[in-house]
Amino acid sequence: MNEIRITKMHGCGNDFVFMNYDEFVKTEMNLEDLSKKLCDRHFGIGADGLIIPIPYNGDDADIEWRYYNSDGTTAQMCGNGMRCFARYVYDKGLVNKKSFAVKTLAGIKKPEILDNGLIKVNMGKPILKESEIPFKGERQIKDFKITPVSMGNPHCVIFTDEIPLEMAKKYGPELEKHPYFPQKTNVEFVKIISKDEIEMAVYERGCGITLACGTGACASVVASVLNNLTENNVRVNLPGGSVNIEWQGSNNDTNHDIFLIGPAEYTFRADFML
Repeated sequence: MNEIRITKMHGCGNDFVFMNYDEFVKTEMNLEDLSKKLCDRHFGIGADGLIIPIPYNGDDADIEWRYYNSDGTTAQMCGNGMRCFARYVYDKGLVNKKSFAVKTLAGIKKPEILDNGLIKVNMGKPILKESEIPFKGERQIKDFKITPVSMGNPHCVIFTDEIPLEMAKKYGPELEKHPYFPQKTNVEFVKIISKDEIEMAVYERGCGITLACGTGACASVVASVLNNLTENNVRVNLPGGSVNIEWQGSNNDTNHDIFLIGPAEYTFRADFML
């Protein structure tokens, strides 16, 4: 029986198990099986995902990560996970600066640890070209008008006057697997509060209902701006807390990076018996 050292963290209730790369090697397990075991909320630690820092020797980034959903599938990107990752690797001394570059399956992402303790992440430019999301279909599913967006992972944004969390629970499982999204999709239901504030709930691809989704918050603000519903700096209220999103894009010019600002909190450290 192996004993491994893990750290539990969360960003607005979106929770993750962290372990160093050498701890992962000790497990002698593949990442798919390991993530399912550790993330199980009854027989494991319980989390939405597993994140492992990977040493990186390239010139384009300071460190690499591996992110696996609780169902064992990979995810190209996770905004809440990236904020927690930034704090974790800095506190562990795996990077020695507060602003650095991380290699992900969605490209290079650049988090920064702010003086107030919040984490700001340059999430890159939203992807709106349908073939790159990927998305193949109409902008209407049943009675829902949808806005497809990718933040390195696909999102289906739907505006509603109802309670977003109830809508996500009811319709998320079906929409996640809709054939318009060949790689499945995250599903966001968004309620506009004002020009600078929205409420959002998400059914995450590979996880189900989660308390927060950073890439979903970004995609929701992009969709809100493109539909002329909000300004460019927006507070996003999620079931587990709030984040701030900054995007200077518009219908006439979408070629702008989007920034995610929010907390990253430790829950506990422990030894886990495999």
